[in-house]
Amino acid sequence: MVTGSRDEPQTDFIFCCGANTEVLKFGSCQLHSGHKILFLIIPDASSAAEADVFGLNGQIEHKLAFLRKHVPKETNLILVGHSIGCYIILEMIKRDPELKILKAVMLFPTIERMAQTPQGKVMTPVLCHMRYVAYLPLFLLSLLPDRFKSSLIKLVFAMTQMQLSLFIANAMYMGGQEMKNVLERDNITIKNNLEKLIFYYGATDHWCPVQYYLDIKQDFPHGDIRLCENGFRHAFVLDAGGEVAKMVVEWIHGDLRT
Repeated sequence: MVTGSRDEPQTDFIFCCGANTEVLKFGSCQLHSGHKILFLIIPDASSAAEADVFGLNGQIEHKLAFLRKHVPKETNLILVGHSIGCYIILEMIKRDPELKILKAVMLFPTIERMAQTPQGKVMTPVLCHMRYVAYLPLFLLSLLPDRFKSSLIKLVFAMTQMQLSLFIANAMYMGGQEMKNVLERDNITIKNNLEKLIFYYGATDHWCPVQYYLDIKQDFPHGDIRLCENGFRHAFVLDAGGEVAKMVVEWIHGDLRT
């Protein structure tokens, strides 16, 4: 959405490191030193990066690569993360302390002990050991003679099924990495950036129990750490995206005027 005003929010899509990256901007239309604030939305799952293309580390490096390649260093940033996107934000802050972050909003943050959560206990075996089943159609296709393979690939249905299988396998691969790597909360990064962080925990979140909210609230009593009172579920984007967006705008309204 491109408007005539330099102060209207706009959305751009930029291809970066193998991923179609969505950018919400507040300021000028181009990514140069003239714009004021850039919002980077980091959802629960995203596209590929260069190294370990579908892995958790690759996702972190993709966001950092996008900022290095397309965003001037002096740009003020507001990062909004959901679920594993919050873990990615903390890693970005840790890996590049020079990022000019005004605020980082952590929605339903899965930043610790994921495999120990009620949902994690159910999904860990599936994500870590059963993802190879999703590769089975691709493996079977590779066994066919080339003449049959080329004919089969031309069929739209077959292509759709192959792409779907690959997508599921890659998503499960990243999910398995989350179960293995998201262990202890990064208290050092949180402590060093506490005034920039807003945490919003769900009251009935099976990926992030209320106990995790109580724990971080005890460790950081002066932090902006909130518990949902609106009944939003972890996957709020399915039915309450607009409500959550309005709520986030209220939180950061003052920072937009800096």
